[in-house]
Order: sequence, then C-alpha cells, then structure tokens
Amino acid sequence: MTSYVSIFNTLNRGLSVKPPVTYPAMDSKKHYKHELKYWQTQLLHVQQAYFHQKKRAILVFEGWDAAGKGGAIRRMTEKLDPRGFKVFPIAKPDPEEQGRHYLYRFQTKLPPLGAMTIFDRSYYGRVLVERVEGFASENEWRRAYQEINEFERLLVDDNVRIVKVFLHISEKEQLKRFTERLNNPYKRWKLTEEDIRNRKKREEYEQVIDDMFGKTDTNLAPWHVILAEHKWYARVQVLKTVVNALSEGVYISPPPIDKAVVKLAKSQLGIIQKED
Repeated sequence: MTSYVSIFNTLNRGLSVKPPVTYPAMDSKKHYKHELKYWQTQLLHVQQAYFHQKKRAILVFEGWDAAGKGGAIRRMTEKLDPRGFKVFPIAKPDPEEQGRHYLYRFQTKLPPLGAMTIFDRSYYGRVLVERVEGFASENEWRRAYQEINEFERLLVDDNVRIVKVFLHISEKEQLKRFTERLNNPYKRWKLTEEDIRNRKKREEYEQVIDDMFGKTDTNLAPWHVILAEHKWYARVQVLKTVVNALSEGVYISPPPIDKAVVKLAKSQLGIIQKED
C-alpha cells in the first residue's frame, strides 16, 4: 500500500461527529428573525467589499443527508447580489467528468475576481461517499487527502478565501426529517434511495468524517462544524461563521465615493452630497 504523508499543518483540534453531542437551540422566533436579518446584512456588506476589492471566496458545504445545507444556503444568499455568487449543487459526475481527474469539475467552477462560489457538497466526496461506497479505490481516497490540501493551498496562495462548513445532526433528528420529507408532497423529491441506504452506514460515515477532519482541518482552510439539530440556530450560525471567516483581515467598510461622480451629480442633477 502506498503511504501518503501530509505536508500540511493540520490543527489537531479533535473535531468529531461521534456521539454524544449537545445541540444548542434558538427558541424565540423573534430573536431568530432579528439575528437572521442582522447577519444577512453583514454578509451583504462582506460581498460588496469583496467585489470592490476584487477578492474571491469559495464556500464549501458538507453534512449529513437532511442536515439543512440547502436551507442554510438559501438564507445565506437571499439578500446577496445574485451577480456576485454562484451555487453549484454537486451530484455524481457526468460522463465527460468521469474521464478526468475528480478535481477537474471544481477547477472549472472557481469564482472570478470579486465573486463567490458556493459548493453544495464538494470535492470532499472523494474521501466521504466515494470511499464508503467503493467508488474510489483505497489508493485513490488515501491519496486524495493530500491532493485536496494541495488544491486548497494553491487557491489560498492565489488569494482565494476558503470557508468549509459541515452541518451535523443526530441519527434521531435525521430520521425525523426523512419522515417529514416522505409525508410532504412538496419535499418528497429531496428523499432518495441513496439517502435511505446511507443511513445504515452511519457508524462508518462517522469514522470517515472524523478522518476527513483530522487530515484536512488545516491552518489555511479549517473546518467549521455547525451543530444543526435546530434549524434556526444552524442558519444563523452558518451566517455568523461565514461572515467572520470572510471578514478576517479584510476591510469591510464601503470605499470612498468617486469625487468625479459627486461633481457631475451636482452640476447636472443638482444633487449635493451629504456629509457621512
């Protein structure tokens, strides 16, 4: 067996999804709405700063089936300028992609200057579902940890900010959400045969997720585990996490106004700029 030794600085924080876990909650709808609005506005300000400063970001979402990735992404993006981000839901590769390196289809979706790319599931599938289901050989998934770290280092070196989020729910809560989906005509499409089959391998997935954390939770691109048992708490926590991670070391205040625009607005439109 080939041995792949990571050359990257992992954080060794002991991140884990194995029980027992205590899940925080947000019980007040009023408080939830207030926090949601506040952090959505903060993220809009971050997006504007990234646009003006020509910065780029990649947001990676992983998590259990029915953990709320789609709902969190919707709340995160609903107040943003749609021209400044793209969401890519990642399913199995198409025939063209299957004939290429697994990172190829992610390299073709990298954000342009001033924009964000959001992956709803990601290249981490190589060390998660592909490992458990046998779609990747042992040599391939073992090699992938270093390949992924190298890929993320190349992006960070190219001034791309990476935020990796894992949404974690209990086995009991997952069953509750599966039941809700099956009995709701407007949500049934979300529940798949694969979701049901994967549930039987919960313990195996817990181990491979912990392995993923241990080998790819790096100082350049750390993981953020969101305890998502309670949807209100999870959605707000995702927003806070993304805002704080994207804001670190970035000047978020709006840029100074163009004096030529001020002068033209006054001379042609009679608009006088008020003092800030």
